[in-house]
Amino acid sequence: MFKKRFSMMTVLIACLCAIVVTLGTVFYSMERITGDALGSLKFLKTLVLVREKFVEPPNDEKLFDGAATGLVKALDDPYSVYLDQQSFKDISNVTEGFFGGIGVVVGKKDNNFVVVAPLEGTPGEKAGIKAGDKIVQVDGKKTAGMQLEDVVAMIRGVQGTEVELILADNKGYERTVRVVRGDIKINSVAGEMLAGSKIGYIRIAIFNENTSGEFTKKYQELEQMGMQSLVLDLRQNPGGILGESVRVAQHLVSKGPIVSVIDREGRKYTEESYLEKIKYPLAVLVDHGSASASEIVAGAVQDSGAGKLFGTQTFGKGSVQTVYRLPQNTGLKLTTAKYYTPSGRSINGTGITPDEVVELPEHATKDVQLEAAENYLRNLADQ
Repeated sequence: MFKKRFSMMTVLIACLCAIVVTLGTVFYSMERITGDALGSLKFLKTLVLVREKFVEPPNDEKLFDGAATGLVKALDDPYSVYLDQQSFKDISNVTEGFFGGIGVVVGKKDNNFVVVAPLEGTPGEKAGIKAGDKIVQVDGKKTAGMQLEDVVAMIRGVQGTEVELILADNKGYERTVRVVRGDIKINSVAGEMLAGSKIGYIRIAIFNENTSGEFTKKYQELEQMGMQSLVLDLRQNPGGILGESVRVAQHLVSKGPIVSVIDREGRKYTEESYLEKIKYPLAVLVDHGSASASEIVAGAVQDSGAGKLFGTQTFGKGSVQTVYRLPQNTGLKLTTAKYYTPSGRSINGTGITPDEVVELPEHATKDVQLEAAENYLRNLADQ
């Protein structure tokens, strides 16, 4: 009898030990993976309660999308966002050079949703939307407190449908703009020889997957036409793919750093130019709509002395986002590093001040910024 009782006690103790070891292993594993085992348990307990006790059976896909959205939102970074299936598809389309909507790029600055730039020839530009306009409402819904991607998603929509925006200019005056959505196809690069001169002109509207190839082709065309100096127009360019901006800068900046990228661990990666000698005098046009990748090019030109900047203060987006593919055709856009100009400047939140500040009057009848850049290059040619 004693032996039987002892055996039962031994089995019970062994089972309890196994449970403790198992729970300890799970707890340790969660601590290693998430950094907060108790927080992870809290999350899982909440998920179980919601799925089992909510008055109606919830949609699991919506639950997981909502949890991922909230997780990234807690970072309090306007450029980090969970991408559901539609958002992931949209961001892929933008980098490839086409998407639906009104053709404006939106950012977040000082807790306001701001038009970084309207893209050329799009419904947004034709409707008079300008860089710096604050988006107060979309279709009657106030944007205050929303996520950046939520505002972008409301503006985008089916081609041929209308969206109503309430915008505020830099003086605080509000106006209502109605725009019919279109099928947006971005032509990244355009160029020509300026009339009566040997000055080439290249305009880059956005840095997408095709930009560096299109730039190289246009650059070589202008060379064959006798180009002796170059105006690079980056106004209203909201940025795009960092690597494409580096490849463009490699045509313009002599041997040395173009941009340095530093991650949370302090690891530094520097993109370099290998150009032995600058071929042509250069003037670069920038404004409040020049952001991110366009600021990389402008900063490299300014810091290296490869050329001179004309226009107004740039937007000031100096962080790097990486897009990760997640299961079920979803994704995560996450700020993973900050970038610095060759001299070590971080322009995040401040932007770049041009070498020659030239304001463009609201109702200007001529492009005084382009005129200033052109005069600068003509004077260099005369010396």
